[in-house]
Amino acid sequence: MKTNSIRLGVDIGGTFTDVVLEKDGASFSTKVLTTYVAPENAIIDGMGQVCAKAGVSPDQIGQIIHGTTLATNALIERRGAKTAFITTTGFRDVIEMRTESRFEQYDLNLTLPEPLLARQMRFTVSERVDAKGNVLVALDRAEVEAVVAQIKTAGYASIAVGLLHSYLNDTHEKMVRDVLAEMMPEAMVSISSEVSPQMREYERFNTVVANAYIKPLMKSYLGRLEGRLRDEGADCPIFLMHSGGGIISLESAADFPVRLVESGPAGGAVFAANIAARYGLDKVLSFDMGGTTAKICLIKNQTPKTSRVFEVARTYRFKKGSGMPISIPVIDMVEIGAGGGSLAHVDAMRQIRVGPESAGSEPGPACYGRGGMKPAVTDADLVLGKLDPDNFAGGSIQLVKAESNKALSTVLGEPLEMDAETAAFGLAEVVDENMANAARVHAVENGEDLSEYTMIAFGGAAPLHAGRLCEKLGVARLLVPTGAGVGSAIGFLRAPFSFEANRSVYMKLSHFDGGVIKSLLSDLQAEATGFVRTCDATSNILSEFKVYMRYAGQGWEIPVALTQTQAMNPDAATFQRLFEEDYTKLFGRTVTGMDIEITVWAVNATTPPEKVARVAEATAGVAAKAVRNRLLFDAGLGRAVPADVINRDTMTAGQTVQGPAIITEDETTIIVPSTRCAIAHPDGTIALTLKGDSA
Repeated sequence: MKTNSIRLGVDIGGTFTDVVLEKDGASFSTKVLTTYVAPENAIIDGMGQVCAKAGVSPDQIGQIIHGTTLATNALIERRGAKTAFITTTGFRDVIEMRTESRFEQYDLNLTLPEPLLARQMRFTVSERVDAKGNVLVALDRAEVEAVVAQIKTAGYASIAVGLLHSYLNDTHEKMVRDVLAEMMPEAMVSISSEVSPQMREYERFNTVVANAYIKPLMKSYLGRLEGRLRDEGADCPIFLMHSGGGIISLESAADFPVRLVESGPAGGAVFAANIAARYGLDKVLSFDMGGTTAKICLIKNQTPKTSRVFEVARTYRFKKGSGMPISIPVIDMVEIGAGGGSLAHVDAMRQIRVGPESAGSEPGPACYGRGGMKPAVTDADLVLGKLDPDNFAGGSIQLVKAESNKALSTVLGEPLEMDAETAAFGLAEVVDENMANAARVHAVENGEDLSEYTMIAFGGAAPLHAGRLCEKLGVARLLVPTGAGVGSAIGFLRAPFSFEANRSVYMKLSHFDGGVIKSLLSDLQAEATGFVRTCDATSNILSEFKVYMRYAGQGWEIPVALTQTQAMNPDAATFQRLFEEDYTKLFGRTVTGMDIEITVWAVNATTPPEKVARVAEATAGVAAKAVRNRLLFDAGLGRAVPADVINRDTMTAGQTVQGPAIITEDETTIIVPSTRCAIAHPDGTIALTLKGDSA
């Protein structure tokens, strides 16, 4: 019998698909290789495995929550639908001209990324709405029909519509959509006033184009997935994790697939925030390392930091500005091409470089024995003794160390005149330093000191590297929770139903209009609540209000949170006080004599967060019993040393482990460096601290 007490979380990653089933407080999980051609196959396989472990059948599952990298990969690999873009005359080339910013200021040969759609795929109509939403040039329906006729003849499957200032007045965009519905009823249409009703046409146009580009692919996939699950007996509601850290309905996800581009990493951040709440931690560095990428997120007061613009597919050493800007609500994190499958090579300067290219699951790292010829991070981890070749992914994949040695020697060792172990050490140090540097930059950009933070590590590869990362960053405490290897999938099951509605309406505090503000925020609240009600018809829904403010003349805004009372009873003095408080926290001072502007208004409707009980942390007791001993290359010591191997499942609360050591489980491995010691807490979390410190 179907019951909501049995829930399934599924995360499709670049290498592995993680599946978690929760039943009556117990958790059952597995990792299977991602099947690129038909991703739903891996889900069905994983669902069968966890159902067998839990002793249930698929028809007993009451709810499935899914996150995926498919949308992101489609944008990165440019394999979306044949898409046309309709915009205002004179603005055809906005997505190609970008902004005046140069992401590498001194590179004279700088090559800008190609836009998602070539120029001949972009069409224009004569119309104009001004910055206040007034119609200056009316749109002629006959002209729209002529343009649509061209698009129909060319055989486009999806159409994006982005007109100037449509976030203030969407009449013209809706007219274009109506004509498309009449003349091309089979085509999919995305309009910017619904996808991203925000100012800045470059970001808005890019976002609606990206939505249209991946919409047929994602709609087809979600439809196939729903059908396959139903055929297997899992005929239950399916929800999708969105980039902002909440859950939306399958229908909303199919209409706005661009909101799914960071769904997997968002689940990981929610998972880390849940652990932070259990341990009462207000400053957490979330570290998620899977097979393809590493994600780093700052979590303050048990809430992940959010943003409304982020970049996909950065093309130039992951530099800000070199990617495709997407203007949607998103958990703010830094993501770099550093995962277990990330490949290494020697560049022209005779330096080891790692990523962003990944071996994925096909063929995978060289040690998978599937034909991979280049060394990946997993190959280095195997050669350095971090991994057991006979017990990788619960023993489901036999690793071939000889293949790792061969790839490391051929690609890195021979050009640099070093043996395989030294090459593996160099590869591991490069990827660890890449991640540490990304974390440092992210912290500096947010005015944070990482020495005050606790790291929470999850993802299949993170616990292998987190200890060394803490050494590099000066982070004293590391937590590796239970289920770390499938952390994002568990995060899906912890996330609330939520949806953020936002809109750009420009207003200066000197022309503050409380009536307009109250009406605007009420409308956004109703819109956001309506989306959540499509997922949950009974729960209480909370509203979180946010406005984006800046000093007049500045280029970018900062987010300022409002309470329900402040939003529904708007007052200029209150808005100014809140802005100045937040501005001072970020920049250390205010600017006197300057007017303040509000550019974007946002309301996030969400079901209440899951209630979390505080963990009673254990005190150090007896040492955990080692099952065997093997050589482990300790980066801090610069040599291989004997290390105890401990089975995590046998550790009880209070048991300790002195580094160097290896704590193993089916889905990941925790490396305890020689500078650290570990202790097991009552909920199964393993805490690593500096030797001599309390865990």
